[in-house]
Amino acid sequence: MIEELLPASVVTVEAYGHDEPGTTGLYPEEEAVVARAVSKRRREFTAVRSCARRAMEKLGVPPQPILPGERGAPRWPAGLTGSMTHCDGYCAAALVRATDLASLGIDAEPDGPLPEGVLNAVSLPAERARLLRLADVRPGTHWDRLLFSAKESVYKAWFPLTAQWLDFSEADIDIRVDDAEKPQGSFRAELLVPGPLVGSRRLGHFDGRWTTGSGLVATSVTVPHD
Repeated sequence: MIEELLPASVVTVEAYGHDEPGTTGLYPEEEAVVARAVSKRRREFTAVRSCARRAMEKLGVPPQPILPGERGAPRWPAGLTGSMTHCDGYCAAALVRATDLASLGIDAEPDGPLPEGVLNAVSLPAERARLLRLADVRPGTHWDRLLFSAKESVYKAWFPLTAQWLDFSEADIDIRVDDAEKPQGSFRAELLVPGPLVGSRRLGHFDGRWTTGSGLVATSVTVPHD
């Protein structure tokens, strides 16, 4: 599902299901991170790192610990950049050589409406107006959840480039539909704060892709080099 949203240079691994992997496959340093975590947190932490290590192998990189850094962002091996996501019954990792992309972000969410009150907390008035118009084009899509997922992907691509927080209100996302009959499309996130410098280029926006299926909404953002 995530693979179709990303360029060919990106390696993806995803897993479905609710199997309990325990701590199998965790390095001691990783086990220490979740030693006191509840079962659900341990399960997600382990499963998504299993995906990431399989992606490393596909890139010819020896599997190694993936520890959370500042604000929980994964610390990738030198020469790689990537992103991970997990929700109930699904996890995925996407990795790419740092020479091929400056940054990337992926996110998956259950395909259902956001809890009451969340949309107003994470969106701008202009975004909510556009969601109403999208609902007329494709009423079966949970556009509020898709917007939330897109904002998560934007943040995951933003943070490695800036090491700074990006608030939900600091990116204005315009979601586009490729075809009213197909659950996929693109989006553009206009940055409302100074964007990161990539090479000699100051970014003013991020571009992304989205799709839905298998009970999920999924989004991605890729940031090319200058």
